[in-house]
Amino acid sequence: MQIEVLKRKVLQVDSSGFEDLAIEIFNFQALHNPIYQSFLRMLDCSVDSVRSMDQIPFLPIELFKTYQVQTGFSPVLFDFESSGTTGQTPSKHAVCDSEFYKENSLNAFNHLFGSPTDYHIFALLPSYLERNTSSLVFMMDHFIQESKSEFSGFFLNQYPELVGQIKEALKTNRKIWLMGVTFGLLDWIDSGQDFSFWNEAIKEGRIIVMETGGMKGRREEWIRDRIHTYLMEYMGFNQVASEYGMTELFSQAYSFSEGIFVPARTMRVLLREVNDPFSLVKTPGKVGGIKVIDLANIESCSFVETKDLGSLEEDGIRFKVLGRFDNSEMRGCSMMVSEP
Repeated sequence: MQIEVLKRKVLQVDSSGFEDLAIEIFNFQALHNPIYQSFLRMLDCSVDSVRSMDQIPFLPIELFKTYQVQTGFSPVLFDFESSGTTGQTPSKHAVCDSEFYKENSLNAFNHLFGSPTDYHIFALLPSYLERNTSSLVFMMDHFIQESKSEFSGFFLNQYPELVGQIKEALKTNRKIWLMGVTFGLLDWIDSGQDFSFWNEAIKEGRIIVMETGGMKGRREEWIRDRIHTYLMEYMGFNQVASEYGMTELFSQAYSFSEGIFVPARTMRVLLREVNDPFSLVKTPGKVGGIKVIDLANIESCSFVETKDLGSLEEDGIRFKVLGRFDNSEMRGCSMMVSEP
């Protein structure tokens, strides 16, 4: 079956074969995805004329709110669903192969961080844990299981229990990998927690703290630099990591410091001109609208135009997320606004 062959290619892709596989998937989805096919027809796009990534049309991310964006006819096991701030329509992403999603996410983790068995993995994800449709919870649950650690687990706001588990985990030889929703980490600080218990482990480079998800309407939105400065000041770190992911994407990008994201090998970011969705920004450092090629979206749409603003680094691969288009909904793990 062609889609299974493409999945194997996606899981094995490297930088040298990325563009060729992107074109192959474009042709496949143009033929087998009714929503994308209609979108291309509306643009009067000749599929045969698309010979490079720069020529591929990107589906507006809003369509995940109103349509089931699916390639092929595999049975849908369940939907990932965005949190959706009150009053907003959530996005849905049909999942036809949960094992493929797990393998792809784990590949990115292994590539950027090493094996989960090197870590005790803690997930501080209030609001996410209250839903059973979160792709982030699904991914973190897989990482936690793969870590095979008695200390790894999920936490809402049980800060004393979380601290106790981390203290016990630090007695072992493994590192700590803590993923926290942004407002959850700030709430933890506001609880009056003394974070000196992990100062020595920080000096030894044994702790990674990663924020994601924004404020979810729970607190005033801050830009990422302000968030990281606050976390570093009160938690004792000299750098904070971030995850860039969303319901509509099966792949993730991670930032280790300075807000520079490294995409998974199945993911590539292009930038469009702010006032022209069909013109690309190639100049490093120039701000543009983020378009994501996610090859792992093989059974939905691999070409998604987001509402995020960003810039590319000199290598054309790494990128920064700098904000949102005016009047676009604040959403997902990329939610941030400028300071007043």
